Amino acid sequence: MATDFLTSYDYYSSRRDMEIISQIVESLKNILEEDKLQTQPLFLKTSENLILNIARKVVQEKKKTFLIGITGESASGKTVFVDNTIKACVKEKKEGIYTVIRCDDYYKDTSKELIEAGSYEALFKTGFSFDTPDAIDLELMKKHLMKLKTGKEITSPKYDFVTCVSDPNGDIKKPAKVVLTEGLYVLNEGLRDIMDVKVYVYTPLEVIKDRWYRRAALRGKTGKAADLQFQDVNKTAQQYIRPAYQISDAVINGMVSQEYIQEITDKIFYTLQKIVEY
Repeated sequence: MATDFLTSYDYYSSRRDMEIISQIVESLKNILEEDKLQTQPLFLKTSENLILNIARKVVQEKKKTFLIGITGESASGKTVFVDNTIKACVKEKKEGIYTVIRCDDYYKDTSKELIEAGSYEALFKTGFSFDTPDAIDLELMKKHLMKLKTGKEITSPKYDFVTCVSDPNGDIKKPAKVVLTEGLYVLNEGLRDIMDVKVYVYTPLEVIKDRWYRRAALRGKTGKAADLQFQDVNKTAQQYIRPAYQISDAVINGMVSQEYIQEITDKIFYTLQKIVEY
């Protein structure tokens, strides 16, 4: 029984809290068991204490911000997963419960370097890389996340992937119960320790490559310029991104349909709402 495990895990819980936590744990376990039966399950791996930790935070830390870090290789499906999680929030009339911080918005302004090089191909031939942690202002991102976690409003920057211009006056982000943070380096050292839940989106390399080239064309990178950058993307992923697979609390399947992501996240939000409000 989950209650036996909970008793040893947190003896400060009230009996009522323990009962609610136990219900949440059992309900979420059932959802995950059903997911495992699918040809393409959403959850490929979950840590032993993931469900319990979520249940405890929902019940015992209601007033605290829940920070979820979602990473994966470029074009793995991180944004799709986050966007469909948001749709589940809205469907359950949970507007205002979430705020999204995207790593892509925190790329450093490199418009000067692009203009001086004359083209993306020439820029990449100099050894310049968009695909290392140094290309992103992770220090500012962490500062903003900590402000949101303490209930303060922030203004995130906005990055243009065609011109490489970073506008410091991007979108106003309000504090919320859940902060969804997605991007290449959100689980790197310096950021992962502030995350309450760490999620990795896994997609096979051949699928990533196809998605990546299609997206690169939309951002003005084609031909040799695209080839040069993808070589760099694959090399830096091995060094900076793939290691996050091992330390993640959950590994998500980047191959599942948007409809199925919504179906599972709908079930999770509905279950949590129904039990907590009971």
